Amino acid sequence: MSPLKLAWLLALSATAVSAHAEPLTFDQALARAGETAPSLKAAALRVDAARSASRSAGSLPDPKLALGVENLPISGPMAGRFGADEMTMASVGVMQDMPSRLARRAAVERAGAEIGMADAQTDLERRAVRLAVAQAWVDLYYAQKRLAALDEVEKALTPILDTAPSAVTRGARPAETIEPAEWLLAIADRRSALMADLAKAKAALVRWTGDPEASVSGEPPRWEVDPVMVRAGLDRHPTLLAYDAAARLADADLAGARASLTPDWTWELAYQRRDPMFGDMVSARVTVSLPLRKGERQGPMIDARSADASRARVDRETARRQLAAELDGDLATWQMRRELWARARDSRLPLALRRADLETASYAAGTAGLADVLAAFTTLADAKLDLLDKEAEALREAVRINITYGSDAS
Repeated sequence: MSPLKLAWLLALSATAVSAHAEPLTFDQALARAGETAPSLKAAALRVDAARSASRSAGSLPDPKLALGVENLPISGPMAGRFGADEMTMASVGVMQDMPSRLARRAAVERAGAEIGMADAQTDLERRAVRLAVAQAWVDLYYAQKRLAALDEVEKALTPILDTAPSAVTRGARPAETIEPAEWLLAIADRRSALMADLAKAKAALVRWTGDPEASVSGEPPRWEVDPVMVRAGLDRHPTLLAYDAAARLADADLAGARASLTPDWTWELAYQRRDPMFGDMVSARVTVSLPLRKGERQGPMIDARSADASRARVDRETARRQLAAELDGDLATWQMRRELWARARDSRLPLALRRADLETASYAAGTAGLADVLAAFTTLADAKLDLLDKEAEALREAVRINITYGSDAS
């Protein structure tokens, strides 16, 4: 390869990597995960396999070719002599098994149920992937916001900390000069914890998008939760659709067991070659199964498959009740998260800001000590971080409810 061509390819690769590493909006992250998540590819292949298998469901078995020698003497004066007896012949024939129409219909129904189950499992996996990448994006977004909030508090306090040594000359206690360093150490500890949270959120986003330099841009979604809508759509949840498919699968197995009461049959056609002096022959035969021992064979299997079909419907109702209970619990949690967020935004943060302003003014007037200012700014930092925590938790809950139970899953 020429140096010019190599340089050109390297430039193209660098451009592709650079384009791929651009920050992702919330919707772009969801789209990227939908395109690259290996589990979704595996689920799609499962559906393809079920659809491919369904094309052969209900078809007749392959015919059988029969070759043989009939009536060859093995004793007496003609032993081992082919063609020396009028009954000795070479035969070639074809056989075809003919399962009952009911059995073939049951096989078709079973294949359709397996497709439905694969589709429901794919929808479940799609929702799981979308939920994971959505929450990873939200976590990374708010990890960055928390770091910025911490930097903002530290920046606002820096001018006051710079005056701490001179405050000693105005009569402050010498120990007050240590307090700024202790406060900065505490802030550094909190920053380290926030950096760890950011790294974990980024690792999760990398996992689901496949972008090794995954980052976020834009604003998070402001999804609302409509309790009436999500409750109304609960019966269309893929978990219940999977149970519906399992029930259809059990019904198909029951139909197959009942079909065993209907006789199957096989036809055969053979051409038999004899010595030319005797002439060739053609044989035809039909074999019919006789399901005469119903109480010993077919009956117990029908009872077992009938119990399986009933169990599938009981399992579906159990899953529906569990899903409804989980939804009610999640809605209660979402409502609580919203209330906590509202109080942190409307009450706690304004109070913390007011306290910080008042303590700063009092410190400037000489009526408050540095410890009072540091305590106020510590409270302010807590309030800002707590507000972001509660906002993130409320959004995560809304995202989880909408993706898990709502229609926003495709």
